[in-house]
Amino acid sequence: MGICSSCESTSVATAKLILYDGGLQEYPYPVKVSHILQKNPSFFICSSDEMDFDDVVSAVSDDDELQPGQIYFALPLSQLSHRLQAKEMAALAVKASSALTKSGGQKCCCRRSILVFPGENDPRQSVKAAAARRSGGRRGKVTAMLSAIPE
Repeated sequence: MGICSSCESTSVATAKLILYDGGLQEYPYPVKVSHILQKNPSFFICSSDEMDFDDVVSAVSDDDELQPGQIYFALPLSQLSHRLQAKEMAALAVKASSALTKSGGQKCCCRRSILVFPGENDPRQSVKAAAARRSGGRRGKVTAMLSAIPE
């Protein structure tokens, strides 16, 4: 997305592992799946790129390394070879989005909150006038806070 790619190009790519409890682990260096699973033997690691609706969830091989720039999930062994329903996939997407947001993510100019100020010739100017009338004639600022949705 235009400016986003230039902002992201200066950050260090990390492999991101979304934990089952909603936590996030980031690895800026190559790490084998087997090393991660030593600490979590009741889980398996799957790549977000390999997940599809109504498709069987498969594990990344223990000998593989997590790749920078990729997102992985740690799921309970009970979900291995389980068909992923749309509802479950949506829940994983929400969990990943939340984990990435909580981590602070990258310091990118496109992740800042943006304030919108209607200009004099802007049709939204009437919003400012209506707010002034509601506030008893006191001049108040009307702003809208917009934010980006992490992709």
